[in-house]
Amino acid sequence: MSTKDKITYMKTLGQRIREKRKELGITQKALGALVGVSAVAVTQWEKDETAPKGANLFALAKSLKCDLSWLLNGQVATKPESNAEWAGGFDLWDSDSPLGEDEVEIPFYMDVELSAGEGITEGVEYKGPKLRFAKSSLKRQGVNTDHAACVKVNGNSMEPVLPHGSTVGVDTSATEIVDGKMYAINHDGMMRVKMLYKLPGGGLRLRSYNLDEYPDEHLDTEKLKHIKIIGKVFWYSVLI
Repeated sequence: MSTKDKITYMKTLGQRIREKRKELGITQKALGALVGVSAVAVTQWEKDETAPKGANLFALAKSLKCDLSWLLNGQVATKPESNAEWAGGFDLWDSDSPLGEDEVEIPFYMDVELSAGEGITEGVEYKGPKLRFAKSSLKRQGVNTDHAACVKVNGNSMEPVLPHGSTVGVDTSATEIVDGKMYAINHDGMMRVKMLYKLPGGGLRLRSYNLDEYPDEHLDTEKLKHIKIIGKVFWYSVLI
């Protein structure tokens, strides 16, 4: 890492926001208008009094014309920072609502209860709410409808990208780990969403976006006996 990169890495999120805004030559009011927030909110972000989350975070990175990974931690990702397609919101449907020609339904497990070693769809006849997706969206992500399910994220370990209560779509057929991708896992009966990395000797590293509160977890082969990969996250929605 160069000296310039180290200095950037050491800056706060607020300092990076202000730096990029100044580079673009726009005011706090103008940036707020682009993101869809007030100038006061931008001021609070730049002073690190509050932090942008969810849709605001993505809109901010787009408005500042910068990489989301750089905005969050001062480093440009060598590959896309997320394997999941982002969406702003969604509607719940039941079996009585007719499907459009390009629509498919995916079960939405709002309250996930797991037994150790099981996934989210095993041994359960699903009769609850569903989310509708365009077939083209699933095809773009290479997801088969029969292997897709949506679940809620609990806790703040994946903030600011996935705040508490966010919804993610999981491809239960994609259990082969690709470093840096987001996966839903069953950890001794607890469903967790983490970025996963393979370690030498067969171990696994679990990474959260919220590294300040949730440092990396390193699991050896013995601890991996308590982990089951449910599937890769292919979509997520943040309601704010």
